Amino acid sequence: MALSTAEFFPRICFGLVVFRDTVPLAQRQWQRSGLKPPAPVALGMLLALALLALARLPPLLDGSPHSLPASSPPGPQHGVAAPLSGAQARIKRPPVLSAHLQWDQSPSQGRRQRWGSAGDTPPWLSNDDLQKMQLLASGQVVFKTRVPAHGQVLRVKLQAMGDAKGDMSPASPEEDCQDGRCGLIKRPGDLYEVLAFHLDRVLGLNRSLPAVARRFTSHLLPYSYTDGSPRPIIWWAPDLQHLEDANNDQNSCALGWLKYQEMLRPHRPIPMAGDAPCSSIPRSEWSRLALFDFLLQVHDRLDRYCCGFQPDPSEPCVEEMLHEKCRNPAELVLVHILVRRSAPSRLVFIDNAGRPQHPEEKLNFRLLQGIDSFPAAAVAVLRSGRLQSLMLESLRLDQELWESQGGAEGLRPLLQTISRRAHVLLRYIQEHNLTVFRDSLH
Repeated sequence: MALSTAEFFPRICFGLVVFRDTVPLAQRQWQRSGLKPPAPVALGMLLALALLALARLPPLLDGSPHSLPASSPPGPQHGVAAPLSGAQARIKRPPVLSAHLQWDQSPSQGRRQRWGSAGDTPPWLSNDDLQKMQLLASGQVVFKTRVPAHGQVLRVKLQAMGDAKGDMSPASPEEDCQDGRCGLIKRPGDLYEVLAFHLDRVLGLNRSLPAVARRFTSHLLPYSYTDGSPRPIIWWAPDLQHLEDANNDQNSCALGWLKYQEMLRPHRPIPMAGDAPCSSIPRSEWSRLALFDFLLQVHDRLDRYCCGFQPDPSEPCVEEMLHEKCRNPAELVLVHILVRRSAPSRLVFIDNAGRPQHPEEKLNFRLLQGIDSFPAAAVAVLRSGRLQSLMLESLRLDQELWESQGGAEGLRPLLQTISRRAHVLLRYIQEHNLTVFRDSLH
């Protein structure tokens, strides 16, 4: 359809303006690429083609070259997030994982994280894991109590969405968590425990307790817990077995270093009824623990005295004069060696914050001492070269952790550290001709 002079002239002017602005930009792009720019004749032909195309366009709407189609809604188009900054970006941007999580908005309770079913989540997370993670992430805090000898840790009772409301105050602190609806709120600096939980599941160890990151707003909590900083909350297992000794209640059994090394011998006698509780723990459990602690450099369990490396003067093991005991192995004891009454031959890994910044030249190989085999499934993951990608897939489920750490870019340095330690461990296994074993039951 032919255009009148009144319609054609504005189009020619608009085309010339676009050409004027585009040519210098195009020349700069060619220069950056290291290629030669096109000749002026070619540019002239491009201009002629552009003007011809403009002449054949339908009439402009509202006489403006920048008008949007009438059917387009105002604001950003579908699939394009509006630019936000600061706190707005953290609050208003859509969830990173729409495929895995759904979010509910309530005026009184704010944003809640809803974990998907086993069908749309990684296979290493069980339905039981997902249910506990959901409780920890969105359960309403209805009661709190201090944990003895752990001043910065609170144990809280959680009420899941849909539970009948009522008086949730327990008759006594000992009875408040027997239904499995409690969690431990730890320090913001312990967020690494959430990463440790996902590592445990990715490797198929399944010995850590579920953990998520969460920002708390409950009026029942002290202000320092509701200042907007994400904290880890770890599921409280009601049947953890503790010693009655108040000074050693973080163990299910009293175990020294020398006794531990004796238990790791390949042909030690079969445990008899009446033996110490630790004697019922098979050697494969210690292999899982050693692998896990080496990757995270958790020293508190197997080497709280820092005997396996030269500690800095600021290390607690130096300040508390524990390192001096390394000269006498008979004085060394293990801590955080726990089992559940429902599974006394299966270790439970707690306090897994580890040391993400521990230097590679000081890796603690004492954690591996006496171990002659490792779980085949975990070693296969380490050898696959996919540890980082699997961890990112798993960590994406925890929206609070993901956002607080800057997403994949922020988490990648931590995962690269673990991957480097994994390579060191694989080399150690090869150099010492160690074997792997297949799990008959997880």
